Amino acid sequence: MTAVTPNTGQAAPAAPAAPTTPSVPVQLTLLPSRPAGTASCTEDLLLPPWEAGGGYGPGSSMQDRAPSDMPRQGEIPAEYRTASDDELQERIAAAKAELADRVVLLGHFYQRDEVVRHADYVGDSFQLARAATAHPDAEAIVFCGVHFMAETADILSGDGQAVILPHLGAGCSMADMADVDSVTDCWAQLEDLYGTEPDEQGRQPVLPVTYMNSSAALKAFVGARGGIVCTSSNAAQVLEWAFERGQRVLFFPDQHLGRNTAKAMGIGLEQMPVWDPRQPLGGSTAEQLQDAKVILWHGFCSVHRRFTVAQIEKARAEHPDVQVIVHPECPMEVVDAADASGSTDAIVKAIQAAPAGSTFAVGTEINLVQRLAAQHPEHTIFCLDPVICPCSTMYRIHPGYLAWVLEELVASRVVNRIEVPSAVQAHSRTALERMLAVVPLATPAGAGPRNGSAPAGTEPSTTGAAQ
Repeated sequence: MTAVTPNTGQAAPAAPAAPTTPSVPVQLTLLPSRPAGTASCTEDLLLPPWEAGGGYGPGSSMQDRAPSDMPRQGEIPAEYRTASDDELQERIAAAKAELADRVVLLGHFYQRDEVVRHADYVGDSFQLARAATAHPDAEAIVFCGVHFMAETADILSGDGQAVILPHLGAGCSMADMADVDSVTDCWAQLEDLYGTEPDEQGRQPVLPVTYMNSSAALKAFVGARGGIVCTSSNAAQVLEWAFERGQRVLFFPDQHLGRNTAKAMGIGLEQMPVWDPRQPLGGSTAEQLQDAKVILWHGFCSVHRRFTVAQIEKARAEHPDVQVIVHPECPMEVVDAADASGSTDAIVKAIQAAPAGSTFAVGTEINLVQRLAAQHPEHTIFCLDPVICPCSTMYRIHPGYLAWVLEELVASRVVNRIEVPSAVQAHSRTALERMLAVVPLATPAGAGPRNGSAPAGTEPSTTGAAQ
């Protein structure tokens, strides 16, 4: 990505969002007064995370089965659960000011506005992986994202730095769809079928590629077998890298990103069987697997699976000049029907670069879509899915948890530390470093660090309603 001039000043106070585009938590409280047809996927989204029950929590992943060993968040002190929204905002700001350069706060695009406005860096998983390495002198990295992102930060950061996840239950249902035991079993079956000898060009029979949305254990599995990690920002470049080294690719856990990326590279659908870990040979025949170029794991993102072709058709009927842009985790039919697809950062940049008066229907997580609408009143921006249904686990990072972990750091106490075992660190770091060497294609300037120098792969963020 193109180097940028950093914003070296302190972030300005967040301006209130435009009345038509309140933050998602505020919008949920307004639903009873909104027109018929405006709804959320569950009323439990109105509850704070400490009252919202188990599993992945309310939102897009609430129907997904959570693993029994998923980390659980203990109860935080009552003062954070009973504080008003304004008090929590003041306490977060005060703690950050006192900690100063001792802490770096990373915020994913899908975080609620009331959290992400405090971030030093705002971006997608690729950008934040780079940002995690940008401040080696910081004592702590507070990651407002999900568990696999915090693991990645721990792997890439310095030995003395503590990586903190404000809510330990902020996992990822997609990441949990591929566990290391199931993938190891798959790999054994593929080795039995393909053997292990390279071809005359030195390419191994199959090369593993894992999406960033996976556990550190799976990243280590990949790194130990010559494979690599990818993000939605660099998936095409990673697959090109992989095909230089392997005759086939085993891609996990998201089948849709793998399928959409490989299809755009000219690989036929008949060469992309889906591996169902509950069936022998993943549910395919040996002949189908011999002919395969990309073997897709049976995983998906519950946020992006909500988008449909019917929603696109409705958007076009109501807004003839609409530009439909979706995330490549959406099903293939949705990506094919859209005008464009790209990572969260690519979506942000496309909207920033558009001429005033543009209309966008966006197929990605609602917190980001609402934020873009607030930041760009010169455009008409709306979510393809009319039902408010945020990422369940991203939504667990409530200001109460952020205030708690920051004030504990002020008191020289580290809570909710994410530590990847040393036995996993080496190979997972290898896979991640291979990814970081595959730079995404340059795109227009976009969002990134709030202050300080911008590491390669991030851009300066704008201040305002929904940073």
